[in-house]
Amino acid sequence: MIEMMKIEEAIGRPLAHDITEIRPGEFKGPAFQKGHILRDQDLDHLRRLGKNHLYILKTEQEEMHEDDAAREIANALCGPGVGWDGEPCEGKITLKATIDGRLKVDVEALTLFNMQGDVMCATRHSGALVKRGVQVAATRAIPLVIPAIRVDEAVKAAKTSETGVLSVAPIRRVKAGVMITGNEIYHGVIEDKFESVIRDKVTALGGEVLEVNFLPDDDDMIAAAALNLIEKGADVLITTGGMSVDPDDRTRFALLKAGAQDMIYGSAVLPGAMFMISYLKDTPVLGIPACGIYAAATVFDLVYPRVLTGEKITRKEIAAYGHGGLCMNCKVCRFPHCPFGK
Repeated sequence: MIEMMKIEEAIGRPLAHDITEIRPGEFKGPAFQKGHILRDQDLDHLRRLGKNHLYILKTEQEEMHEDDAAREIANALCGPGVGWDGEPCEGKITLKATIDGRLKVDVEALTLFNMQGDVMCATRHSGALVKRGVQVAATRAIPLVIPAIRVDEAVKAAKTSETGVLSVAPIRRVKAGVMITGNEIYHGVIEDKFESVIRDKVTALGGEVLEVNFLPDDDDMIAAAALNLIEKGADVLITTGGMSVDPDDRTRFALLKAGAQDMIYGSAVLPGAMFMISYLKDTPVLGIPACGIYAAATVFDLVYPRVLTGEKITRKEIAAYGHGGLCMNCKVCRFPHCPFGK
């Protein structure tokens, strides 16, 4: 139950909620925190904030204060790799990554949670690469007092997610075997530009390049090299060249000859329509088309982090990238801080 009274009458009583102060360009936060015992000297400050009345809160058994509700729903939203600490601030709790990795948001469960009313959770996009301690979401109860049954319903909605509405999957530090194919590169007709691109992308996510093989458009040589790299301990294979419909491009066929399974060729992403992913002896194999040389971000940059978390990529997931999979070729690339792949 909430009782409103004039600030002069509230002296000696504890504040029922944080009193927010905003100084443009300087500060936004609580001028007085919940539980503060109101004093005579606080009245002028409150008046400057436009406060002439305050709520005195007396919660009934079937009600919860916003801070208590926030704690309950925050715990329900957090899956592996996500947590929170401290106390609610102005009724809000910030949820943070507890490990480095790739953020996963169960969008269906999040939507169901937000449909309950009187509670909310706003998150970063699913798939974002995050560092430990970085904010991934924020949640709060919206009213000052919320029926306890509403909190229970929100918690149940969050619990419909088997892995937690929010979770962070750790990224493996892999050894990547690289195969750069093509007669023109192998015979020195043109200079390779791909090796440095791949090295940068692998090391940026904590991996290392185990070995780089330059190969002609020869099925047997490519197949043998792929199997040899896996034998040497490659956790993932990355291949370039041989991804187009040109009859001389043999990489896909060579991988099939080596025993690759579940091959997906083609993606609903530009740049990267001729992307390939398959699995050879359970080792993921990613084929980057020629666009990977000149485009700062391609479908490879969307899929590779998922592979590093151990996800098995399906055709449906590749097809789903069509929504948001059009790169706008901005003069200054800001990926991943852009709509590409989201």
